[in-house]
Amino acid sequence: MNQTYGVVAVSAAVVSTLVIGATGLRISRTTSDFYVASRTVPPYLNAMAISGEYLSAASFLGIAGLVAAQGVEMLWFPVGYAAGYLVLLAFVAAPLRRSGAYTLPDFAESRLESRAARRVASVLVVGVGWLYLLPQLQGAGLTLGLVTGAPRWLGGVLVAVVVALAVAAGGMRSITFVQAFQYCLKLTALLVPAVFLLVAWHGDPRPADALDEPPSFRRHTQVTVENTVRIRIDTPLRAVATGAVDGRGYDHARLELDPGVHEVRAGTTLRFPPRAPVPVRESDDGRGASSWAAPLSGGKDDHPLYTTYGLICATFLGTMGLPHVLVRFYTNPDGRAARRTTVIVLALVGAFYLLPPLYGLLGRLYAPDLLLTGNTDAAVLVLPERLVGGAGGDLLGALTAAGACAAFLSTASGLTLSVAGVLSQDVLPTLGIRHFRLATLLAVAVPVTVGVAASKLPVANAVGLAFAVAASSFCPLLVLGIWWRGLTAPGAIAGLLAGGGSALTAVALTIAGPLSDGWTHTLLAWPAVWTVPLGFLTMILVSLATRDRIPAGTEAAMARLHLPERPAAQGAPPTRRGVTTP
Repeated sequence: MNQTYGVVAVSAAVVSTLVIGATGLRISRTTSDFYVASRTVPPYLNAMAISGEYLSAASFLGIAGLVAAQGVEMLWFPVGYAAGYLVLLAFVAAPLRRSGAYTLPDFAESRLESRAARRVASVLVVGVGWLYLLPQLQGAGLTLGLVTGAPRWLGGVLVAVVVALAVAAGGMRSITFVQAFQYCLKLTALLVPAVFLLVAWHGDPRPADALDEPPSFRRHTQVTVENTVRIRIDTPLRAVATGAVDGRGYDHARLELDPGVHEVRAGTTLRFPPRAPVPVRESDDGRGASSWAAPLSGGKDDHPLYTTYGLICATFLGTMGLPHVLVRFYTNPDGRAARRTTVIVLALVGAFYLLPPLYGLLGRLYAPDLLLTGNTDAAVLVLPERLVGGAGGDLLGALTAAGACAAFLSTASGLTLSVAGVLSQDVLPTLGIRHFRLATLLAVAVPVTVGVAASKLPVANAVGLAFAVAASSFCPLLVLGIWWRGLTAPGAIAGLLAGGGSALTAVALTIAGPLSDGWTHTLLAWPAVWTVPLGFLTMILVSLATRDRIPAGTEAAMARLHLPERPAAQGAPPTRRGVTTP
């Protein structure tokens, strides 16, 4: 990628974010402006903003990388991300808007009349938000590293600074315009290069059959290994090496690798001839071409059917538990507008998700070296140069870099906003704009600090873990809180701790990596299959055992959730804890 073009494109995306965010200094005046944009955002604008913050680095970079590396079964990621809004539309969108709250802890307290339930919900909101922020910072480091050559940690720090400034400047009202703009930029950054990539691909007669074969280098390819890796080859492989292979040093020397496992030290450069097969990383467990094209045919995962269901449960049910998505529905004028917003989001998100799988397919064909380095998340960024080339490829590559920048900026902005809203209400002593801005700094500081520890986790997988925690905790709380009168505060707290706590524990063990295979690893890596039912079951059983603790205002709360709002209530200001006066 041409670094000059890339730096200009990324700088333009960053400056645009700051300029649009700075308008919040002029139009955000009240606390309600900062938290819910005074509940006056129209459906079309809110839908664009939701799509902007929802389509994260996992969507822009991660899905293409997973499809390139692991095959067509990874298409469940975009399907699940989009279909989650159907569940949100059917069960949550309108009642949640009518609740009068503007954070998930507000909803827990107002529905259950329990400060304890609010505190538990607050902890989980912050946990999900920080867990989701980590892959955004990873995507930032990856993109800016490719564009400028800077160390990856610098990209995460830069994004954290930009997001903190934009959110602190104008809160929800200005971030709405920022995220709507960034959705348009992301869609353009994938759609325009895709047209040129398809034209270039159409002129190549061979790739249609190449997907049924093991990936191979299509031309002389030089690969630099950033981290020490063990590779496995099935047939003798020739290469020119500079560095250390199997403990021996080479300086532009030819070598022939015998079948088996070989260790390549960090910093080693290997140059492969055309049509040479791509070595398989030992950590990839030999996932071959047949498993790439045939779902559930084994390979990377020991139990592919279970992992598929784990992915489906997490993505289908996790959307309704994402705090940065839910907070958007509090900004609609009424429940009808919330439903219209969700329908528009389905169209916008569905259109976007047609594109990343295409980049994944082309990445496997034209950027196979990424399979060796494990850097498949970069497929979207390098394909324009590989297929189009020249000045046109450089310009298209710069456009995709700007889109990637918009992806992690928009999602990081929404997550920071939702986490800061909870911190400013439940951690800092008083509610106000000054404390909201202080909370913004705290919201980005923690994930920046721990980002290095999770840097080796693929972007889309990291987001999948956040979805699993959200699905296991807030999905049961919202569904039962909205549709079941029998939910009690002890039941909700027990369910949040059982479902959300077990999912968080599984996520922590997965990131720490003490187990790498077997059923135990699979259950921890894809916990939603068992943690979501655990959350529901615990809430129901404990609530039935504590029927005498049903809140006195349950009937009034249920009426507020399911009856149309009175016109006088739509513009009411928030209370001290953010709950609109009914």
